[in-house]
Amino acid sequence: MARLRKFAAYQNLKRPYTRISKYTNKNYVRGGFPQLKIVKFDMGDSRKKYDHVLQLVVNRSMNIRQNSIESARMTSNRMLEKTIGTNYHLRLKIFPFHVLRENPLAAGAGADRMSTGMQKSYGKTIGCAARVKEGQTVMELKINKENLKLGREALQRAATKLPCGCRIISPSI
Repeated sequence: MARLRKFAAYQNLKRPYTRISKYTNKNYVRGGFPQLKIVKFDMGDSRKKYDHVLQLVVNRSMNIRQNSIESARMTSNRMLEKTIGTNYHLRLKIFPFHVLRENPLAAGAGADRMSTGMQKSYGKTIGCAARVKEGQTVMELKINKENLKLGREALQRAATKLPCGCRIISPSI
């Protein structure tokens, strides 16, 4: 399996490159959309009424890869599921639309016959990321008052999996 490229190459919000040609039928995004790694966006029981809402909010604008979103979702959901069963509703509020690309350059003997260098450097799709702004909600957890401390702990564990600083807020219902 190929290794993931360092996230420093993708974390800043830049305008995504779209191929633009003088011929309109050649204006398109080449390469397709990679397979989504996020399994669920709603977990727990969404039909019940809950006392409190906790939100995991991002402190800075950046791209968040789908790998870290899925990892954060799994850790918080597993903790909540093991301890309180289905007495919660956890929802992911972001979706990874932004396609990440890389142009791998070969090095060594015979590399000049293998790659075109930067001549046609559009790149292959290697993953996707969600573009989040400062103060945007990543996860929302609805929970009852007796499990509030546990909910905060679950969101805190999810925050450690994300590449940016996060805070937990509790807005009024």
